[in-house]
Parts: sequence; structure tokens; C-alpha cells
Amino acid sequence: MSTRTIGDLAAFVTSKNAGPFLLTLDVVFPDEPTYRAFKALRVLDPVVIAGLYGIAADDVLKVVEFDPAYAIKVTIRRPLGSGAVGETDVYGAQQHVPLMQLAVPWPSK
Repeated sequence: MSTRTIGDLAAFVTSKNAGPFLLTLDVVFPDEPTYRAFKALRVLDPVVIAGLYGIAADDVLKVVEFDPAYAIKVTIRRPLGSGAVGETDVYGAQQHVPLMQLAVPWPSK
């Protein structure tokens, strides 16, 4: 067994605002087999997400698996509100990178 990053496995990984105080992170897989295999790993939980983003696990509000789209959506509280002094990504569009770079166990071919 080797490892692959979520960014390598997914068709795309994005982030965006979900209002001024929340972010959503979306991981969309290219096909059902990849999605099902990733989902079976059970690697995305509030503790893992919190560690990636340096937030409390209580600030990870949802991790939702959406089978019809082969996708996983994560909603977290923003450390600073959109546009607040010291906040550097007003639209939340650059926040997907830590999730995209997470390495997970993946079968070697």
C-alpha cells in the first residue's frame, strides 16, 4: 500500500465562502469506484480536518458524503470573518490546499 494525495485522487478540490463566517470545502471524485474506495477509508473526520486547518474539532460543522455527485463537502467556521482585519482570502477560494495535499493510504497498481 502506498499513499496518494486527495488532490491526485479527486477530479477537483475547491473551497468557497458559505456566508461571511463559514467555508465549504468540496472534494469531487472522477468516478464511482474512486469515490467509493476513498469513502471506505473514512479518513475525513472533524479531528483530521481540524488538524489540517489549525482549528478546534468543534469548528468543523459538517462532513457530508454526497453519493449522487461522488463528492464530499466539509463545512468549517472561518477563523476570521470574510473581509475582517487580518483575513487574507475574502472569497475563501484558496482554502482548499491543505485538504488537497492530505496524503491517504491508497492501493498500489
